[in-house]
Amino acid sequence: MFIRNERSIKEFIQNYPVVSVLVIINLILWFVVNFLGLPIGREIYYWGVGSNFMVAAGEYWRLVTPIFLHGDLMHALFNSFSLVLFGPALEQMLGKSKFLIAFFGAGIIANAATYLFAPLNYTHLGASGAIFGLFGIYTFMVLFRKHLIDYSSSQMITTILIISLVMTFLRNNINIYAHIFGFIGGFAIAPLVLTKVRPYSPWRNRRRYQDDDSLQFDPNRWNKKRRIPPVIKKNAFWILLGILVIFGLLSKL
Repeated sequence: MFIRNERSIKEFIQNYPVVSVLVIINLILWFVVNFLGLPIGREIYYWGVGSNFMVAAGEYWRLVTPIFLHGDLMHALFNSFSLVLFGPALEQMLGKSKFLIAFFGAGIIANAATYLFAPLNYTHLGASGAIFGLFGIYTFMVLFRKHLIDYSSSQMITTILIISLVMTFLRNNINIYAHIFGFIGGFAIAPLVLTKVRPYSPWRNRRRYQDDDSLQFDPNRWNKKRRIPPVIKKNAFWILLGILVIFGLLSKL
């Protein structure tokens, strides 16, 4: 469910246009704000960064714009990596409109909670709250929509979520409110968007390649390679994946 099997970037963009556009916007804005050093970059940053003081002054767009801004390159890259990893399955299952509602709904809830509970002089940026919202939706699946998520994926989500939530309280410079309320927001939105959806299938987007025998699904293909126990491969993948995702989500907000 979370292992990407697209053959090219072009195929990924065609299959998951919403996730692709969000990632492209994140990276372009980081480049403009942090790398070019032009006045427009500074203007974008000061206009869009999350600021409780400015929200209190009536600039309510700052409940949305911080989702697109990131501090340093690693922050932008790993949040984008997290979106590429966890977004496609939900985009396919929910459809473009409901995915956008879920992503921005959780992100806005996270930023609104930051405004309500953090000090007035608090500033923040990053998509971590929205990404934790995706975790909230997956957690709702694990608990109440088990037919929509396979066992390995549910284990992976549970493991990464627990570690991320624990590290949220152990690391400095983390927007705890965004993480916690982003997750709660996603969990609350889940029953509204998980209606009339089918489980994720990596083959659903490849129906136009049905004439290519190499792309046909072989139900016995998982039984052909048994020299290395699958559990070892899966655990190794989870460990590496978990480290990358946690570093991204817990980067400077």
